[in-house]
Amino acid sequence: MKPKWIGSGWKMNLTMAQARHFAESLHDYYADESPSTQVFIVPPFPYLLTVGELLQGTPVRLAAQNMHWEDSGAFTGEVSPVMLKDCGVRIVELGHAERRTLFGETDQIINRKVLATLKHGMRPLICVGESRDDKQCDVGVETLSRQLKIALMGVSEERVSQVMIAYEPVWAIGVGGEPADPAYCGSLHTEIRNVLAGLFGAAHAGEIPILYGGSVDLTNAGSYLQQDQVDGLFVGRAARKVEDFIKLIEMANTLSSAEV
Repeated sequence: MKPKWIGSGWKMNLTMAQARHFAESLHDYYADESPSTQVFIVPPFPYLLTVGELLQGTPVRLAAQNMHWEDSGAFTGEVSPVMLKDCGVRIVELGHAERRTLFGETDQIINRKVLATLKHGMRPLICVGESRDDKQCDVGVETLSRQLKIALMGVSEERVSQVMIAYEPVWAIGVGGEPADPAYCGSLHTEIRNVLAGLFGAAHAGEIPILYGGSVDLTNAGSYLQQDQVDGLFVGRAARKVEDFIKLIEMANTLSSAEV
């Protein structure tokens, strides 16, 4: 049985004091707990170094919200893989729907970032998801397939086990989002796994964690985690309070223990 994953993306939220409190509380939690769930948090860039230092000695992985594909250069306002790795980052979130729609990131750009992330020994967390129109026109699977195939172009079988996928339907994320039906979520995770198997074979596809994100909270998290192909959750606003994040971790721990 693979351990579940629980991650929290902060987006452009929290202050330095709040970030420190979150990291310190999580550090205290792991002083008394042995890890059975894979955990990561994704703070804004200015907090990465501080949060990473406060989490030293815990199993919590530090992740970044975005990254440029070049190691250095005249790219004002961007952050390179070399810089992120230097700050202790182990996972890089790529291709979030907000990056695609608000900042014009294409599947090809995401592919360049995926390859750069792997090159520098970090794990790309590739966000994919269909729009409401895609869903209504019954082309959601085609959208996911295109996003995955382009994002993973050039990734070798030897490195694909380092890839992570976050299925985040565009219509489910954000303040106005609506949670996906757990059965629908499970079926789309199966479709994603099938696409990965077609690209890399069933054995390699089975090694890739596929997380669900989109209006996840404490009331519905368990129903998603019980879906066969859902390997974990990528949670936004419902996990910005460390107390709620820890409750999600404990929920995943309980479900993992019950399945063993």
